[in-house]
Amino acid sequence: MRAVIPNAITAAALCSGLTGIRFAIVGDWEKALYAIVLAGVLDGIDGRIARLLKAQSRFGAELDSLADSLSFGMAPALVLFLWSLQDLPRFGWFAALGFAICCALRLARFNAQIDTEEQPHKSAGFLTGVPAPVGAGLAFLPMFFWLASGEDLFRDELLVAGWTVLIAVLMISNLATLSWASIRPGKDIRLPAIALVGMLFAALLTEPWWTLALICVIYLALMPVGVIRYAKVKRQRKAAAARRERDPLDATG
Repeated sequence: MRAVIPNAITAAALCSGLTGIRFAIVGDWEKALYAIVLAGVLDGIDGRIARLLKAQSRFGAELDSLADSLSFGMAPALVLFLWSLQDLPRFGWFAALGFAICCALRLARFNAQIDTEEQPHKSAGFLTGVPAPVGAGLAFLPMFFWLASGEDLFRDELLVAGWTVLIAVLMISNLATLSWASIRPGKDIRLPAIALVGMLFAALLTEPWWTLALICVIYLALMPVGVIRYAKVKRQRKAAAARRERDPLDATG
């Protein structure tokens, strides 16, 4: 049962992502987004539950990657195409394809590096590029604004195509992005952080689309922070390497 539970959650995330496509086919955009957001929530807890139950396996990792490719690559690409990109002949479909392919490439790169010891970003507590679930959420930012405001500007096929391509590139980029491991709130801000999470949950219940759009905007605003912090780590590593070359007996590095 320890092995079944996390894999069952992964399968549920896969079904949720595919159900989002079904809702998009009939034009129920809100339910389509809810389904893919739910897939993201399930994807965020399956790995943690596997570690908690000590049930990590290579099978689970491969299943998780396949589920992510469908839920956060193919599903968002099809939803965006049915919602807006189909109004842009040829290039709209290529934008959707590019997003799905870049998501698959990102996941393939992640799997290929699982057993790699030298991972500069990971060893410093960062991620490489935008994670697949986050990329799906960012790709839906025009939809969030459209549902929140009702403005048809956010459904413009040229805008959506350009935005989709940009997020696809960010997913396969080598940019250092912040991860949960790099977020360590001090003791003096833990209670405000708990209160903020509670207010965020209430906002998701009352104004889900504005709240999701705000979360995406905040993530985009924090991306330069990750790049700057990793650049600082690289400088520190180079300085330590230079000290070791000057004094090989220096064990402090």
